Amino acid sequence: MQIGDIQIGGKVVLAPMAGVTDYAYRTICAEFGAALTVTEMVSSRALVYQDRKSVGLLKKTPIGVCAAQIFGNDPEIMAQGAKLALQHSGCHMIDINMGCPMPKIVNNGDGSALMKDPALAGRIVRAVVDAVDVPVTVKTRIGWDRGSINVVEMAKLLQDNGASAIAVHGRTKSMLYSGRADWDTIREVRQAVSVPVIANGDICGAKEAVACLARTGADMVMIGRSAFGDPWVFSQVCAALNGEEIPERPPLSDRIDVAVRQIRLAEQDKGEHIACLEARKHFAWYLRGVSHSNYYKEKISCINTMEDVEKIAAGIKRDLR
Repeated sequence: MQIGDIQIGGKVVLAPMAGVTDYAYRTICAEFGAALTVTEMVSSRALVYQDRKSVGLLKKTPIGVCAAQIFGNDPEIMAQGAKLALQHSGCHMIDINMGCPMPKIVNNGDGSALMKDPALAGRIVRAVVDAVDVPVTVKTRIGWDRGSINVVEMAKLLQDNGASAIAVHGRTKSMLYSGRADWDTIREVRQAVSVPVIANGDICGAKEAVACLARTGADMVMIGRSAFGDPWVFSQVCAALNGEEIPERPPLSDRIDVAVRQIRLAEQDKGEHIACLEARKHFAWYLRGVSHSNYYKEKISCINTMEDVEKIAAGIKRDLR
């Protein structure tokens, strides 16, 4: 698989998710088969204003190909932000967020609000493409609402302005994360453009990934919330797409070891305090579907130190299966 002049070593992408896809999480997912990872979205304006917290989100995944995702609605600021994102991260590509449906983003004219102004979206892509010497990709949705599905026309415009690939979440902005993803519209996008198309939405595992590629004709699949606490989904999807036997998830004890390693990576990146606060959600995700785990989920919600993490991990490995 190739995006621009960058070779991608597989067809499975980890979706960018604010507050989730930090350096530690992306590293773990890449180890299990996510060939392309994308940073949390960063405000182009914040980068131009030299916001230190925003810069901290841009640490490149050390495995595979990594894109730095930026958002904004001013072409000039986006161009400057893209340059700064590359300067700070050393990432292989720039990804532009035109799909986030959350009010605090959309109400500022960013994210999926750009689907209401395709001409501006095109100018933003052109400005960023002209500003950087790496491939520029775009993540978008199928439209603002069911009455204004315009992603096919939007995709053509983005391609014409230099986008090297387009990721399409098969929901409208109004749907947020509810309802079913519209894979048929993603297929229409694939048929309308010549650049790679990445399908996103309702890809929960190997079976869905195979079905999605067959239905849409997309070049790659993007996995988001299904990977929470389950990086093994990437190895399972990779195996299925390669026609290989799908591996079982490892025993709980081994999964907990991976969870602790992820938290340790976060500690190295952000320090113990922040890593432990964020571990409260990440660690709990590793217990999704585990019987009789409520006691430990409550313990996890109170984590403050790495010592707490180690004690809880030891308890889980002793008491649960």
